[in-house]
Formats: sequence, structure tokens, C-alpha cells
Amino acid sequence: MDHMNHSMHHSMAPPTSTDHNHGGGGGGGGHEGHGGMVMTFYFGYKNVEVLFAGLLINSPGEMVGACIGVFLLAVLYEGLKIGREALLRRNQVNVRYNSMPLPGSDGTVLMETHKTVGQRMLSPSHFLQTALHIIQVVVSYFLMLIFMTYNGYLCIAVAAGAGMGYFLFSWRKAVVVDITEHCH
Repeated sequence: MDHMNHSMHHSMAPPTSTDHNHGGGGGGGGHEGHGGMVMTFYFGYKNVEVLFAGLLINSPGEMVGACIGVFLLAVLYEGLKIGREALLRRNQVNVRYNSMPLPGSDGTVLMETHKTVGQRMLSPSHFLQTALHIIQVVVSYFLMLIFMTYNGYLCIAVAAGAGMGYFLFSWRKAVVVDITEHCH
């Protein structure tokens, strides 16, 4: 019977780095840890560790706050992606067009043209692009790690924020379709 109570205790909340028995308090939702890491999705708000050891969620209010923050971080990520593309288009320096003949299906010859865009390596715009790229990569890894908590609330916040960011920023984005691309 004591073993049964111990097992039920383990399935209540995600394990934390300070919980050596891989268990936790209430408010969780039927999942087991594997080597100190939650391996299934759950909807809980107690003992949810986010990104850093000191960032521990233990109440519904903290979870709501964390979800709002994660949502805004995902919106920021989408904005960064689109902003960098717009900045690159605005600061295009070298534009080259390369054409090559391709045989058509009916024996005709088609010309395929590729546009190559470049900028100077030691330019302020390239340094800005580099700094924004670093920020974008860090934010993307934070979002990935947040999703990997397997907490359903936080996962929904990441997905909803990415969707809202795409909705807000991508509607003006020019879509370029590569007819030679076969993987979609």
C-alpha cells in the first residue's frame, strides 16, 4: 500500500531539479518523469520549472503570467523573423541575375533566372542583421525549451503566440514560390 501511495505521488506534478524522488506536489496531471525530465504532456501549475532553476511556477496566477510572457515571446520571435527580412530587402546592395537554359517538356528551351542578393560584410546593416540573428536564435531556443517542458498551458501559449505573430507581421510578406522545389 505504501508503494501505491508513493506511485500516486509521482504522477501528480512534473519533477524538478531539486526533487530527487522525481515526484512533486498537486495540481499536475498524470505523467511520469524519465531521468528527471517530463516525457508526456500534462496540464499542471505546481512545480513547473521554466528555463532557469529559480523560475518555478506554483500557482494559477504564476501560470497565467508565464503564459502571457511566453505568448509575447513567441509574437516577438515572429516579428524578428519578418523584421529581419524587411531590413534585408531595404538594404540590398548587390543584385545579380543569373540565367540558365532548361529544356521544356515540349522540346522548347526555357530560361530560368535566379536573383542573388548580397551586402557588404563590414557594413552597419550586416552587423545589425548579425545581432538580430543572434537574438532570433536565442529566442527560438528559449521557445523550444519552454515547449519541451511538456506543460500544455505553456505549449498552447507558444503555439498561439507564434500564430498571432504570424498573423500580425506576415500579411505584408511577399511570397516567393520556387517551382523547382518539390518538398513542401
